[in-house]
Amino acid sequence: MPFEDCRLLRFPRIEDRRGNLSFIEGGKHIPFDIKRVYYLYDVPGGAERGGHAHKQLWQVIIAMSGSFDVMLDDGFGQQKFHLNRSYSGLVVGPMMWREIDNFSSGSVCLVLASRHYDEDDYYRDYNEFCKAVSSND
Repeated sequence: MPFEDCRLLRFPRIEDRRGNLSFIEGGKHIPFDIKRVYYLYDVPGGAERGGHAHKQLWQVIIAMSGSFDVMLDDGFGQQKFHLNRSYSGLVVGPMMWREIDNFSSGSVCLVLASRHYDEDDYYRDYNEFCKAVSSND
């Protein structure tokens, strides 16, 4: 998957003096139907999450509160995204190694996923991931 497919999305934003509202509709605002939603919170300072790639899964990663960095690696190069707005999300497709770190205090990371949980869809070893990427070229 090329880095060009990893992009930031902007979600609808309704501004109101009483507070803002954003919404996401699967298949409309993101490029897939949502099969699973999960979130990371209470991540200790200095901790890192992710450290894996998916064979088929697509995700949209959103900083619902606070901020964090997402480092993407296609097996040939890396690109870092800083997420800090709840009305935008990062699209990450299959065969893209991801690591999430630099969590601010009280941050919440929401992930929308295209598939149900399946352990067989994961590459958890970076060297195995790189071998798989090389064999697809």
